[in-house]
Amino acid sequence: MRKFAFASVGVAVGFVSALALFPAAQGATNVMSAYRELDLFGDAFERVRANYVREVDDSELINAAINGMVSSLDPHSSYMDPKEYADMQVQTRGEFGGLGLEVSQEDGLVKVVTPIDDTPASRAGVKTGDFISAIDGTSIQGMPLNEAVERMRGPENSKVTLTILRQGEKKPLELTLTRAVIRVESVKYEKKGDIGYIRISSFSEKTDAGLRKAIADLKKQLGGTLRGYVLDLRNDPGGLLDQAIAVSDDFLPGGEVVSTRGRKAEDTQRYNARGGDLADNKPIVVLVNEGTASASEIVAGALQDHKRATIVGVTSFGKGSVQTIIPLGGQHGGALRLTTARYYTPSGRSIQATGITPDIAVSNLSEKEQTEADQFSSRSEASLAGHLDAEGAQRNTKMPTIRPEDGKKVDDFQLAYALDRLDGKVVATVPQKAASVTTPAPTTAR
Repeated sequence: MRKFAFASVGVAVGFVSALALFPAAQGATNVMSAYRELDLFGDAFERVRANYVREVDDSELINAAINGMVSSLDPHSSYMDPKEYADMQVQTRGEFGGLGLEVSQEDGLVKVVTPIDDTPASRAGVKTGDFISAIDGTSIQGMPLNEAVERMRGPENSKVTLTILRQGEKKPLELTLTRAVIRVESVKYEKKGDIGYIRISSFSEKTDAGLRKAIADLKKQLGGTLRGYVLDLRNDPGGLLDQAIAVSDDFLPGGEVVSTRGRKAEDTQRYNARGGDLADNKPIVVLVNEGTASASEIVAGALQDHKRATIVGVTSFGKGSVQTIIPLGGQHGGALRLTTARYYTPSGRSIQATGITPDIAVSNLSEKEQTEADQFSSRSEASLAGHLDAEGAQRNTKMPTIRPEDGKKVDDFQLAYALDRLDGKVVATVPQKAASVTTPAPTTAR
C-alpha cells in the first residue's frame, strides 16, 4: 500500500516541460499562445510593481498569483507558501498549533466544517456550521482562507477572539479562546454495554495504528460478550488516503477498497484489501452525517459496497476528489495542493457531490428542527462554488428518515439507534412510502 508520491516541480521548468509534451501538430500554436499569456502576466506584474500605491514584495505578488490560479479550479486546490506547507506536514502527523478547527470558505466568510474533539474550539462551544466573521475584531469578509487561518494561529496560551454568526442566534457571538498545541488523537473508543464504540475524528498518520489498538483493547475488555462495533465517522473531514485504505482493510477479508481515476486512463489506480478482518466478522454499524467527508467516505463506501457494515445516519458531504501535494521551488519552497483524481467505491460509484447515502436514514433532528434547519444553506460539496460536477446519481437527502419525536430531548439519537440495532432491539427499516418516520427515542440505557 503506498501513499501518493510527491513530485518536486519547479514552476518555470514544470511549465516548459509540459509544453514539450504537446503533440507536434498543435505544439507550435499552443506554445506561442501560452507564451503570449505569460507575456500578459509579466506585463501586469511589472505594472503592479511600478505603480501600486505602496511597494509590494515580489514574493507576495507571485504567491498571490499562484494561489489565484490554483484556487480558481475547485474549492480544494490551493497554493501553500513555505510556512503553510510546513504547518500542513505537521498537521498530517497529528500535532499542530492553533484552535482545533476544520474550516472552509463560503460567501466570503470562514465556515466551520467541524471543531476537532478536545481542542480549544470544541471546549469553547464552536459548532459545525458556524460562520466566523471577524478575528480579534477585524472583519475577515473576503479575506483569503489561508490568511484567515493564519490569524487564528499563534503561540500556545495566547488568546484570540472569534466573532461567530450562528443559525438561530439574532446577534453575533463573541468567543475568546486560548490557543494550544493541538495533539489530535484521531481514534477514541469505549465499551457501551457489550458493544465496542470507536470514534475516528480524522485520518492522520496514526489513525490505523489507533484503530488496531482500539479493537484489541475492546476485545480484551468484552471478551466473548462482544456483540459488534459502532464506527462513528460523523464530522470526520478526512485526511490521508493511505490511512482510509488501511482502516477499510482492517474490516474486509479481501477485495477492492477504492480506485482513483485521473485525467488519463493510465493514471487509474486500484487499492485492494489484503485480507484479515480484525473485527472477526462481528456486525458493524457505521455512523455518517453531512460532515463525513473524503477519506471517511472512502471507508463508509467500501464497507457498504462489500456489505460488511450497515450505514446509518444522513447523506455524507460528498467530497470525492483526491488532492496531491506537489512541492515547488526546492527545499525552501511552498507546495500545490492540487486535485488530481476522483475516487470511486468498489462498485464504481463516484461520491463527488453526491455523498454516501445511508442504508438506514436516521437523523438527530426532529421534523420541526429539520424544517428550521432547511431554511439555511445546505452543508455539502454540492453547495460549494466551483465544485467538480457529480457523475451519475444525484445527491439523495429525501429518503424516509427515522427521527426523534418533536419536543423530546435525546442527546444522540443516531448513536442510540445504532446501539439498539446491534443489541437486537431495533430490526425494522423505514417504510419506503413514508416521507419521514418519527419513533420514540431508543430505550437503550448506557
